[in-house]
Amino acid sequence: MSRIGNKPIEIPAGIDVKVEGNTVTVSGKGITLSQTIDSRIGVKMDGNVMHITRANEEKETKSMHGLYRALIHNMVEGIDKGFSKELEINGVGYRAAKQGNELVMNLGYSHQVVVPEIPGITIEVPAPNKVIVKGADKQAVGQFAAEIREKRPPEPYKGKGIKYVDEVIIRKEGKAGKGK
Repeated sequence: MSRIGNKPIEIPAGIDVKVEGNTVTVSGKGITLSQTIDSRIGVKMDGNVMHITRANEEKETKSMHGLYRALIHNMVEGIDKGFSKELEINGVGYRAAKQGNELVMNLGYSHQVVVPEIPGITIEVPAPNKVIVKGADKQAVGQFAAEIREKRPPEPYKGKGIKYVDEVIIRKEGKAGKGK
């Protein structure tokens, strides 16, 4: 029995949900997100509560039940509250700044690393060593934050690089000196 799939999804005021065939569209606050769902999964609206159902008890259908419920819930939550990922830049001379709609970073390379914003994603730089990625689509926010982190991943010896704020970098010990 899917515990996640059986939970109802509360639809807050100001958010409109449409189910047309195999597509669920969630819109509100000028944002529209849509998700195509499998034909074995059903969506029923009951006032401002949405229920996700499944056609049979096969293992694959049960797993899709929870998956599509989570995806639809993330769309509703993303439009209502939004998602964000915080990145921290560590290293001497490593810094970030926002110029127009581009993130410009000095990461120890001979050149600056420039990352343009994509539609649906906003970048904030509250401090030279902090970057916040915000948006309504949870997957897009996570992917964009991962692409920024990929520009200079944290290294295990000195801890320099870009890391998530809640990420723990396991430090390695350097080479041992030759004893006499």
